[in-house]
Amino acid sequence: MKKLELNKSLNESWINFINYNFIEKTYSDFLKNKNSVNKFWKNEFTIFTRKKIINKEYLCKNIFIEKKQKYLKKNIVRKILNFFRLKGFHYANINPLKINMKEKLSKINEIFFKVTKDELDKKIKFQINQKEKKFSNLYFFLNWLKKKYCHNIGFEFSHINQEKEKKWIQEYIEKKWNKKKIKKQKKIDILNAIISAETFEKYIHSKYPSYKRFSLEGNDTLIPILYEIITKFLQKKFSYFYIGMAHRGRLNVLVNILGKSSNLLFQEFSGKNIHNLNNGDVKYHLGFYSRIYKNNFKKGNINLEYNPSHLEIINPVIMGLSKYKNDSLKSKNFKQVLPIMVHGDASFSGQGVIQEILNMSQTPGYSVGGSIHIILNNQIGFTTSKVENIRSSEYSTDFAKSINSLILHVNSDDPESAIFAAKMSLNYRKIFKKDVFIDLIGYRRNGHNEVDDPFVTQPIMYKKIQRHPTVQNIYIKKLLKEKIIDKKTIKKKISRYKKNLDKGKNISPNYSFLTFQQKINKKNQIKKNTKKLSDTFTKKYIQNLFQKINLLPKKITLHPLVKKIYLNRLNMVNLKKKIDWGAAENLVYACLLNQGISCRISGEDVSRGTFFHRHAIIYDQKTGKKYIPLKNSIKNSQLFLIDSVLSEESVLAFEYGYSLRNNNTLTIWEAQFGDFSNVAQVVIDQFISSSMEKWNQSSNIVLFLPHGYEGQGPEHSSARIERYLQLCSNKNMHVCIPTTASQIFHIIYKHALKKKSFPLIIFSPKSLLRNPMSQSSFKEIYKGKFQKIIYTFENLIEKNFNKIIFCTGKIYYELLESYQKKNIKNILFIRIEQLYPFPKNQILKLMHKYFFIKNIFWCQEEPKNQGAWIYIKNVFEKISKKNIQYIGRKSSSSPATGNIHIHKQEQLKIINYALNL
Repeated sequence: MKKLELNKSLNESWINFINYNFIEKTYSDFLKNKNSVNKFWKNEFTIFTRKKIINKEYLCKNIFIEKKQKYLKKNIVRKILNFFRLKGFHYANINPLKINMKEKLSKINEIFFKVTKDELDKKIKFQINQKEKKFSNLYFFLNWLKKKYCHNIGFEFSHINQEKEKKWIQEYIEKKWNKKKIKKQKKIDILNAIISAETFEKYIHSKYPSYKRFSLEGNDTLIPILYEIITKFLQKKFSYFYIGMAHRGRLNVLVNILGKSSNLLFQEFSGKNIHNLNNGDVKYHLGFYSRIYKNNFKKGNINLEYNPSHLEIINPVIMGLSKYKNDSLKSKNFKQVLPIMVHGDASFSGQGVIQEILNMSQTPGYSVGGSIHIILNNQIGFTTSKVENIRSSEYSTDFAKSINSLILHVNSDDPESAIFAAKMSLNYRKIFKKDVFIDLIGYRRNGHNEVDDPFVTQPIMYKKIQRHPTVQNIYIKKLLKEKIIDKKTIKKKISRYKKNLDKGKNISPNYSFLTFQQKINKKNQIKKNTKKLSDTFTKKYIQNLFQKINLLPKKITLHPLVKKIYLNRLNMVNLKKKIDWGAAENLVYACLLNQGISCRISGEDVSRGTFFHRHAIIYDQKTGKKYIPLKNSIKNSQLFLIDSVLSEESVLAFEYGYSLRNNNTLTIWEAQFGDFSNVAQVVIDQFISSSMEKWNQSSNIVLFLPHGYEGQGPEHSSARIERYLQLCSNKNMHVCIPTTASQIFHIIYKHALKKKSFPLIIFSPKSLLRNPMSQSSFKEIYKGKFQKIIYTFENLIEKNFNKIIFCTGKIYYELLESYQKKNIKNILFIRIEQLYPFPKNQILKLMHKYFFIKNIFWCQEEPKNQGAWIYIKNVFEKISKKNIQYIGRKSSSSPATGNIHIHKQEQLKIINYALNL
């Protein structure tokens, strides 16, 4: 028999030149008397003797490499190492439904690397973590590499461009990846978790066979992974976990990870206690909050957040929640806060919001110190299983390469490998502060939901799945073989779990001394500021504060336009000029910061302002350094001015998350143009407007949506007022269109004072930002308040009025300008500054006062089927018997014309028609 064949028959752990003398003597003793050696050696030498492939002379002369033998060339060793390190994951046994991986792996042999016969038996050495690693020949070297890089984990990291990271990954794998090191108790822990995962699904299926539950079966290993992550991340300090996941496996996680009582879950299945909800939501969208205890000591909070059907949209929300918690702890390293995102494979590669969150994950304003991503890879998307129909890349995780992060492809049938991947992920995140991805490759044992028959669309795949043993069966068989547990104990564990479900108990993890206890989150509805804010100001206070945030150091070289803006603001301080919009907006932030309320303002170019009005950050024209005048007003508060990535969906979802349980921060998102918020419509529809109704959970987020018809075309005119008004009900949010500088000051300040938390939608102006008519006096700032409606009639006789025109936004000033030029004195203009909740009492009071006026109109610049008209018409029909008529553009499928000349003609026509009626 050839040397290579013999070498393959021997085990590296005991055959090497160091053991030569010992083995030679032991073998000689065996030949004299078989019973003179222990059982192990007797078995080994008997096998070899029976095959007639070993004798003393051959063992001595041919198997062992003499100490003087040369080593294999370094360049060959390096070539082999690099192949396995960078491409080994392609040959790893990561797919439980494919059994041809061994055949694929067998092709990687000495021929593959073009090694000569003379080089086969040469010794090999290389450095791992500054220590020398040696092998007696190529076969043992290849076998070692295959066990490290081509087993049940595929380590993908060749795309990472940082050598320091690559080196750390290589050393971690080559030094620590050894399943033999897993202790007996850890294996018992893993078994307990696997039993909990499978038994739960089977129990629910038997109890509620016709109900949707989106079971975890086929990827049961998620449960021990989450337990391991929680266990390993718990710090000496209190730890915070934020989990975002869609439907698949959610019920299992709720019961087995967060400790939701099975009784509560069964009530949701049976429809009991529905009076406790508002409109509510389906059970696989619901969230849950728990305290974590280890060894009976309270160690952390774990939050599984509410998630609508839009799959991956929860992930930027999780990032926002994590960011706020870390900011509130005033930590820079995210050691106490861990975001965990559980994805589906098809949605991870298919949903654009994933690319968005990865893109912003390492930017300063949105970094969360790295998220742990777990892809529940069912190898199927809804009912599609052909990879070429699901994505254009080899792996579902290929998008993750864009941020140079570690990807671990793990066979879900091997929970021990998954546990190693979980530990490695946490260590990687801790060191490099980056996202890490565990691609947990399993399958889906049932259809998309339990009512579907998967054989209809995947007959071949599901024949395999039908024959394939469950993770529990595979792991039990392994532990029985290792004599770690017996069948009787296993039956007891399964029976005990079922009994706890029968009794409606909270499930104990039985994993590393973890326990969970439900935490009632009372902050979902009520906002309790830790600071008491004054609702009145003195003139001196406002002037002093205004001066602080507008007086700049002389050493800064300002841009001429910025210099002019700040000189104008200093004149406002001295009461020589009225306050414009940008100055009033900055002033309200200063007032809040000065009273201990933090401010976070984000969006595309918010620091300057899209329309060149805010200038909250000033750049030195010589050095490029930043100066932030608002920081002069800070007292026990924080200011975040974030020029966001060019994204609406992920950024708005992030800010929504940031605002969710945030008691002491004003969170504002500004769209570059209000029209662009339509890219984030899912966030507005499924979170901002409806979360209170569905989940009893609200947010204090503020949206600035620039709106107004200046002839800039269909995508730069309308923020779609009609859409937001359509979403309004049960006082779920406030919708306002402020038209003066003092109004924006008071509405923001008032919002910060509110005890109840609700979203605020502000349709902010563009041309009005510099319109002198929209400016306010200092008196209107320190003595004024937000007015829901505004009407003025100086030097006019009320009894001469014969027409009322209601309007909102900038068209008021266009009407007023023409009205004054024509010296008309018979029209009363009423601006509605708060559209929702509608100022019903104030409007009725006015209508009663001017009961003699029969001609009542609504004037808007938006098309008739858009803007506020339909909403206003419906409201007036309910509150007043008087008929209100429409003035404005005709209905259109487009928000506005793209031709500036047509726009001007249309606008002039509206104004003339309104005034000449």
